[in-house]
Amino acid sequence: MTKMNSLPADDSTCGWYHLSKGRQIKAPHSGHSSARWVVVGAGFTGLAAARRLAEHFPDDQIVLIEAQEVGFGSSGRNAGFAIDLPHDIGAEDYIGDIAIARSILKLNLSGQALLKQWVERYQIDCQIKHCGKYQAAVEPRGIAVLDAYRRGLDKLDQPYQMIDANALPEHIGTHFYRKALFTPGTSLVQPSALVKGLADNLPANVTLYERTPISEVVYGAKSVLKHAHGSITADNLVLTTNAFGMSFGFLKGRMLSVFTYASLTRPMTEQEQARLGGKPYWGLIPADPFGTTVRRTPDNRLLIRNSFSFNPDGRANRKYLERFAVRHREAFQRRFPMLPDVPFEYTWGGALAMSRNHMGYFGELAPHVYGALCCNGLGVTRGTATGALLADWLGGERSELIDFVRQTPGPCANPPAPLMALGLNMNLKWGQYRAGKES
Repeated sequence: MTKMNSLPADDSTCGWYHLSKGRQIKAPHSGHSSARWVVVGAGFTGLAAARRLAEHFPDDQIVLIEAQEVGFGSSGRNAGFAIDLPHDIGAEDYIGDIAIARSILKLNLSGQALLKQWVERYQIDCQIKHCGKYQAAVEPRGIAVLDAYRRGLDKLDQPYQMIDANALPEHIGTHFYRKALFTPGTSLVQPSALVKGLADNLPANVTLYERTPISEVVYGAKSVLKHAHGSITADNLVLTTNAFGMSFGFLKGRMLSVFTYASLTRPMTEQEQARLGGKPYWGLIPADPFGTTVRRTPDNRLLIRNSFSFNPDGRANRKYLERFAVRHREAFQRRFPMLPDVPFEYTWGGALAMSRNHMGYFGELAPHVYGALCCNGLGVTRGTATGALLADWLGGERSELIDFVRQTPGPCANPPAPLMALGLNMNLKWGQYRAGKES
């Protein structure tokens, strides 16, 4: 028997969740039941896996379990970038091995294509915009990153546009940045609205249970998942729980639950929009990984996302919200001095499942137990792609992409917990300090 040593517990202040359309929450599971396929975790990965399993096995009932509510957890808390391009921060040109980069590009594009297809088919109102992204820099070190990434994109034969400081305000309004690299392939979404829409349009043979945290699992020829009001017996168990996979007994000491934080303003008035200028919606990521992500949303709000904390239990901690909201305001004022009176309406945190070698896990975890875990901050596209591919593999399909994800080495082992926590927290603090004006 494996007892869960930690369960998801996100803060209640996520702007994406509260601003997205309300929906009828599915009832929690109760009693004792069984199914051939049970998927745990109804984020991007789990929703894709459940959908594709239902298509491969139309005569089977697929059970999908979510500990909280769909759209409330990590999948509804990211910055909403459905990114296509690889970005290997460990490589000199941020592309690295060209063959691997091409496979990653195909993987990301496959996830992006699935999301576009489902949004169109089910008319999901999630503010999706296929408008590309800016990667921008202020410091010389950040500008060097953009130049290196440009060389990598040339090697990968991908389109881009370099934009200098004089031209940037026409795109994003602010004069803060000195240089940006624009790539056209990224889509921007309202993430909570997207996962809610995906959950409300599942195939008929998928049964979704929300607010059903699993407390114990007994593994064997079949897996028995126990919770406060009953149990579910699974012939085949699929884990799409990211770092909480460690609570289920797998990849222990190999994943890291790193939280990042965001604040979202109220809608700008027409006068404020005129003072800002630029395009009506856009997304910008920093050249420095510890810098600030910024978005202007289609409903004329501005998003600021920066700051990190290592929360080993994967649960939110209120003290970080209060601390980082101050940092968000400072970052906002540096970028938008023309908008001194635009307050934040929401501040929240969200977990990233990271590994030190930036690798995820795909495949069999134990007999009749499978997983697609550890998206390393690319859950929108990578999670969707690997969830769908896991179901395809279980359905008997073979493909170049399935071979690619199956051959990845998976997350590497971490140092002992006390050393890991100390080292990671020091690294996070140093990285945020070193980001300078990019923060």
